[in-house]
Amino acid sequence: MPSAPLELRGLRVELDKLVYRHGGDELPPDRPHAFIYYLTIHNDADRTVTLLGRKWVVVHGDGTRLVIEGDRIVGETPRLAPGEHFSYNSYHVTATDARVHGSFHGVDEFGAHIFVRIPEFALEIPPA
Repeated sequence: MPSAPLELRGLRVELDKLVYRHGGDELPPDRPHAFIYYLTIHNDADRTVTLLGRKWVVVHGDGTRLVIEGDRIVGETPRLAPGEHFSYNSYHVTATDARVHGSFHGVDEFGAHIFVRIPEFALEIPPA
């Protein structure tokens, strides 16, 4: 039986920037608010890690909850030695304000399953 994943000390996620965009032809009319987030995963741990996937939980202002899980991070499986980091950006479209949190999961150089939490952040639609 595999052991539970370890929350690896020294592995952390930072929200670098959050950009709001409203409307446009490329956004669905029922979800006209786009939030582009820029994240950096820092490996300040004492071992190399390979990140294999992610889980996001989005709780919208109307109470609906969306869970997004999948392999890879923007199509990649970043391998981070101690002191290295991986930065990327992605987006979420919504009709309401939302709160977002989650985790990245992977393995360390010894084959142990690890994870790092994505700190909660708010997607707040500015007043019109």
